[in-house]
Amino acid sequence: MQDLDLRRGVDFIGVTVAFVIHDGKGNFLLQKRSQKCRDEQGTWDVGGGSMEFGEEWEQAVRREIEEEIGVTPEEIKFLKAYNALRDNNGIPTHWIAIVHAAKVNPKLVKINDREKIDAIGWFTLDKMPKPLHSKMMKSLDAAKEKGIIK
Repeated sequence: MQDLDLRRGVDFIGVTVAFVIHDGKGNFLLQKRSQKCRDEQGTWDVGGGSMEFGEEWEQAVRREIEEEIGVTPEEIKFLKAYNALRDNNGIPTHWIAIVHAAKVNPKLVKINDREKIDAIGWFTLDKMPKPLHSKMMKSLDAAKEKGIIK
């Protein structure tokens, strides 16, 4: 049998969990994507990552948060799911984004994945960094609709 080198989101629809990490007081954490990220390098984004085969959504969120920022979430809530259709330097991509909100203790947060994250910071909707990831506001809008951030 021939090995195939299929790429998530390009050769087949990828499934990702995205998460708005918050402190329960209206502040949320953004991550600056490194040059080693698959796309939109140098942009600020909520956290996220690909789901693994057999994983429940909440398991994937918990695993990704621990991998990325080294903290165990205190609370996880489903927000929404949406199609993330984009163009990545002329290559169409298709992901299903399953968005959650995750409350954490901000004092415990640190960059745990230095290969993919250049910087992190706590923000509010009226004070955000630039440039932003093209789909990030979909996640923040969902958190705003549920009253998690203001």
